Amino acid sequence: MHIRRSPRTSRTGVIFPTLASLAALLLAACSPGGGTGSATPAAEAAQAALPRATPSALAPYYGQKLSWRGCGVPGFECATLTAPLDYDRPGAGDVRLAVARKKATGPGERLGSLLVNPGGPGGSAIGYLQQYAGVGYPAEVRARYDMVAVDPRGVARSEPVKCLDGREMDAYTQTDVTPDDQRETDVLVTAYKDFAEGCGARSTRLLRHVSTVEAARDMDVLRAALGDRKLTYVGASYGTFLGATYAGLFPGRVGRLVLDGAMDPSLSSRRMNLDQTAGFETAFRSFARDCVRRPGCPLGTEPGEVGEKLKAFFEKADARPLPTGDVDGRRLTESLATTGVIAAMYDEGAWEQLREALTAAIEDDDGSGLLFLSDSYYERDAGSRYSNLMFANAAVNCVDMPAAFEGPDQVRRALPEFERASPVFGEGLAWAALNCAYWPVAPTGEARRIEAKGAAPIVVVGTTRDPATPYRWARSLAAQLSSAHLLTHQGDGHTAYGRGSACIDSAINAYLLRGTPPTDGKRCS
Repeated sequence: MHIRRSPRTSRTGVIFPTLASLAALLLAACSPGGGTGSATPAAEAAQAALPRATPSALAPYYGQKLSWRGCGVPGFECATLTAPLDYDRPGAGDVRLAVARKKATGPGERLGSLLVNPGGPGGSAIGYLQQYAGVGYPAEVRARYDMVAVDPRGVARSEPVKCLDGREMDAYTQTDVTPDDQRETDVLVTAYKDFAEGCGARSTRLLRHVSTVEAARDMDVLRAALGDRKLTYVGASYGTFLGATYAGLFPGRVGRLVLDGAMDPSLSSRRMNLDQTAGFETAFRSFARDCVRRPGCPLGTEPGEVGEKLKAFFEKADARPLPTGDVDGRRLTESLATTGVIAAMYDEGAWEQLREALTAAIEDDDGSGLLFLSDSYYERDAGSRYSNLMFANAAVNCVDMPAAFEGPDQVRRALPEFERASPVFGEGLAWAALNCAYWPVAPTGEARRIEAKGAAPIVVVGTTRDPATPYRWARSLAAQLSSAHLLTHQGDGHTAYGRGSACIDSAINAYLLRGTPPTDGKRCS
C-alpha cells in the first residue's frame, strides 16, 4: 500500500498539508478575502505560455545527454540533470537534479517516458518511483513506458533545502499551534521565525529558486534530455499543480497528463487553507462514522460525539503531554497528537491503526502510537533524523504564493471561519497557515487560472471525500483547463489511481496506453 502525502497539513505552511505544511500543501495565500486570487502582471508573465522555440541561452541545457549509472536499487538507473538556477539569467549558475528511471520491460511498442511525481511539495519523486510506481504501477503500463522521476529542485537528492537539525526540528514539531494566550502566541511566532531563519541561513543560494514554475521548466529540460517530443506525466496532489503549471507553460508539449487529487491554482493561500481544513473535517466525519460501528471505538458510540471527545483529548494532551517511551524523551503534545490523527486521514487503510493508537492514548495514557503516526508524517527516523520534506514543503509554498496571514491578529480574526470549517482541526490549521509570514524570501508567484489552451486532452481526477485536496478543486481545475476530462472517484482517501478502484484504474490505463481519455464527468466508486 502506498500513501501519498501532498498538500500536507503540518506546520510549515499550508499548501499543502501538515499543520505547518497544510498551509504549504495548500498554498495558503494572504488574500484578505480568501477568495480567488487576481494575479499581478508580473506573475501572469512568469506563468504565461513560453515560446515554442528554445532560447539560445538554454540550448546547452536542452541538448544535454544523460549519463545513466546504477544507483543501488535493482532494475533502476540514475543520472544527473543540469538546469539553470535562474531561468532569467542562465549564466548565473546551475542546479543539479537527481533523475531515476526503470526502463520499459515489454512486451509491446515502447511509448516513451512516463514521469511521475507524488506531490508534497517536498515528496521525493525518486523514492516514490523506486518504492511504488516503478514496481507497483500496472504491469501493462510499466511494460510500455520507461518509468522516470526527478526530485524537484530543493527536494531530497536534488540539492535539498536545509533548515533545522534533528534536535531543533523535534522542538519545532512539538510547538503548541493552538496558543491560549499572548505568551504562547509569542512562542509560536518565534518558532516560525527560527524555522524561516534556519532555511535562509542554510539554503541561501537556492531558496529564491524553488518555485513550481521553475520545477515545471526543469521537467521540460528533462523531457528533451530523455528524447521525448511531448511529456507524459502522472502527478498526485501537489504534483497536479506542478503538472498543470507545465501545461500552462508548454501547452504544445503536453502528451498524456494525469492530475490525480487535483489542486486549484486559482485560489489564494488563505482560501486553500480554509478549503483544506474543511476537507479534513469531511474525512474525519467519515472516520467517525466508521469508528462508532467498530467494537470499542475510543471516541464514543455516536458519530456526533466523536469530534467533541477528540477535542477533549487534544486539550488534555495540551495540559499534560502523554508519555510515549521515546528514547529521546519526547512526550505526546497536542501538536504531535493532532499531526498523528491528520496523518491517518490521508488513507482509510490507516483508520484501524488510528483507532488503536487513540485507544492506547485515551485509555492507557500511552502516546506511542500517535507519536509513530506523527513521525511517519514528518519522515523522522529512529535516529532523530528528518528528511527534508518539511523544509522543501515550506520553501516551495512560501515562494509560490503570498502568505495566508501577515500576523497573529489576522489569524485571530479568521479563527471563527476556520473553526466553522472544522470544529476539530480549524484552530490549529489556521495558526499553521501563519508560517510563511516570516519567510526570508519574497514570493514570486500568485494565484491564477491555468487554461493551457491548445493542450492535448488532460485527465483531472478528484475523490469526493479527499481530505487534502477537496473534490471542489478537481472540478475547478477541470473547468479551467481547456482540454480537461474530469474523472470522479466517489470515496475516501487522498487521490484515486492505484487505490483499489478498478473503474478508476482502467480509465487511466486506457488513457496512458491508448491515448483515450475517459468521458468527461465519468464517475467511479
